[in-house]
Amino acid sequence: MRIRFGRPDLGAYAARFDVPAAQGAFAVTFLGVAGLLLSDGEAAVMTDGFFSRPPLWRVGIGRIAPDGARIDAALARLGLGPGNGGPRLHAVVAVHAHFDHVMDSPSVARRTGADLVGDESTANVGRGAGLPDDRIRVARPGEPMRHGPFTLTFVASAHCPPDRFPGVITAPVVPPVRASAYRCGEAWSVLAAHLGGRTALIQGSAGFVPGALEGHRADVAYLGVGGLGVRDERYIRDYWAHTVRAVGARRVVLIHWDDFFRPLDEPLRALPYAGDDLDVSLRVLAELADRERVALHLPTLWRREDPWAGLT
Repeated sequence: MRIRFGRPDLGAYAARFDVPAAQGAFAVTFLGVAGLLLSDGEAAVMTDGFFSRPPLWRVGIGRIAPDGARIDAALARLGLGPGNGGPRLHAVVAVHAHFDHVMDSPSVARRTGADLVGDESTANVGRGAGLPDDRIRVARPGEPMRHGPFTLTFVASAHCPPDRFPGVITAPVVPPVRASAYRCGEAWSVLAAHLGGRTALIQGSAGFVPGALEGHRADVAYLGVGGLGVRDERYIRDYWAHTVRAVGARRVVLIHWDDFFRPLDEPLRALPYAGDDLDVSLRVLAELADRERVALHLPTLWRREDPWAGLT
């Protein structure tokens, strides 16, 4: 097998960064990795909210903890929290409990007054951060949860193989800790619906459970692709079938492709070929999207976008 060095050139995909800009109050803002802010201008929900992004060396050989300054800067930019003038954040949802998803979630919840939502592993991360129990909500598969005008339904899914930190978190996590303390827990497919009629699938990891999403519908799919490009093409096609095709999405926005060891005040770059291959993912997914007449995009960091615009 030929070993590739470096990383994909995002400039080659400039035309894919074309999710329609939000023209009204409703918007989805990409926050890096699998982080999304869904807001109608008055109320909002967020996935993950991972803003600390410690460097690779620290994740590999050191201990990691939320970076308060980076979290505060991101929330101020988004207008969230007391004194920032933006919408009320009702929930911070961890799509699973690896550090690049859940580590900052309790800090975001504490700063904004939002509830922390996820599985029991996520709850233990919240407890370790000192979040009170009445601000922690444990999701149950298939049971809709109301957060302001948003309804979130959690469907049991799987992490993209290989899961480097499998298992569950059985005790409160008190940072700083090794990255391995953030075990995956339950990986979710999250179905988000707004009272205004917008629906979305948020697939935070490129794993799937065959048939799990059958019977659910979403006009838009935010599709995690981290690690997908080093799987074989059959896996990539099955992933599309059991997520995008299963819910009937007409627009797909790819997430979890960026190098999450790089801070958000620097331009995003793709994960290196050593761990992923965005070129392969885009080639196969673009072929499927073209065949099925599904719009395929990459999101722009911090930009207020409306993926439902133009869908009929």
